[in-house]
Amino acid sequence: MSEFDGKVALVTGGARGIGYAIAERFVRGGARVAICDLVEDDVTAAAEKLGGGTRGYQANITEPDTIKAMIKAIGADLGPVAILVNNAGITRDTLSMRMKDDQWRAVIETNLTGTFFCCRAVERDMIKQRYGRIVNISSIVGRRGQAGQANYAAAKAGVIGMTKALAHELASRNITVNAVCPGYIETAMTDALPEEVRNAIVERIPMARRGTSEEVANAVAFLASDAASYTTGSILAVDGGMAM
Repeated sequence: MSEFDGKVALVTGGARGIGYAIAERFVRGGARVAICDLVEDDVTAAAEKLGGGTRGYQANITEPDTIKAMIKAIGADLGPVAILVNNAGITRDTLSMRMKDDQWRAVIETNLTGTFFCCRAVERDMIKQRYGRIVNISSIVGRRGQAGQANYAAAKAGVIGMTKALAHELASRNITVNAVCPGYIETAMTDALPEEVRNAIVERIPMARRGTSEEVANAVAFLASDAASYTTGSILAVDGGMAM
């Protein structure tokens, strides 16, 4: 029997990058997987590639009614969500003095408020099941800050605080809420950086390399598994020691 047999896992932002690797890890673990993302064609293609009966849902996580409808649809298609991974996020980087109001709002609304909407939408079903695993993807930037990312740092720090608050609220119902803070991970976004910038960042990492999406996915899988049944309100760094 695989570790996630019979469990329904929802991964937001699951069509690419870290989210796709997380969804793939759950498929390998035997879960019935739902992924959501903004672009319908991307979601459909990713779900087909993942296989294992994965279902794709086009959704904007900043719209609470859309999230409620998606959770209801997943329940009808696959069953009630037992594992939620809040991975969807955006960046709008610039120095604070140049940051437009809409750049601030877009990042806060997606990365923080959208994460809250998704958590709230699954809580009732998890309470009924007396079982649930919520894993929020924060960031090293939410722990130590980063120039040019005041909006992103604020949102990801907020995710850490919210994770701890929800862990307090839901612990008695056998629902754990934890967060993973990735560091410098190999993704299309980091691949697009100039080589000298990539090298300068790696020089600050004790393990002297970038992490992989699969390493983040393995950390998420641990927190979502029964092996982590007594772990809640924890913030797990996957950063090669960068935040030490």
